[in-house]
Amino acid sequence: MRIPAPVVIGAAYLAGSIPFSGLLARALRGVDLREYGTGTVSGTGLYRVAGLGPLLVGGILDVAKGTVGPALAGADRPVLAAFAGGAAVVGHNWSVELEGAGGRGISPALGSMLVTGWQGSVYLLGALALGKAIRATSLGAFAGYVTLPAVMARYRGRHGAFAAVCVIVPILLKRMMGNQPPPDRGKRRIILTRLLFDQDTSAWPRIGPE
Repeated sequence: MRIPAPVVIGAAYLAGSIPFSGLLARALRGVDLREYGTGTVSGTGLYRVAGLGPLLVGGILDVAKGTVGPALAGADRPVLAAFAGGAAVVGHNWSVELEGAGGRGISPALGSMLVTGWQGSVYLLGALALGKAIRATSLGAFAGYVTLPAVMARYRGRHGAFAAVCVIVPILLKRMMGNQPPPDRGKRRIILTRLLFDQDTSAWPRIGPE
């Protein structure tokens, strides 16, 4: 039985909206990640308040929820699977459970790409690892994001490239939007800094070994 497209998209968004990192942080430490640190409900925030074990559990669950929509769409509906992957990232980044708050979307994007094109997950993880190695994880991730559609086009054709675009667009949009509107002074520079380095600052952050 083919599941109707609206049901697939809705299920993908709702699955993506489950804030596993936030739920674990609250259950284990009584901390609301929206009110802690940067205010991002993410694995990084969970690690800072609860440690490695909960991070691994939350990370696996956040990746798994990204697979739900594309799996429901099926291999015979690649366009729907791509949209469903994007819906999961949107749900994670702007969760209905968190009144519009959320994370940055990398985990559900990895999960979605596991279904629509596993090469994309490997490539993104490689970009994150390279960024970590040069002490510029966010910049490495950005490079991975913007080049992912071309990589997926090579391995999976136009459907792979489209699947990549669907998960990358909400990730980059969340980066630019941040957790609060940028101030009017230096707004363009701050938005660009958010896009490249995923942080707010009036000065370019140092990258590379110190």
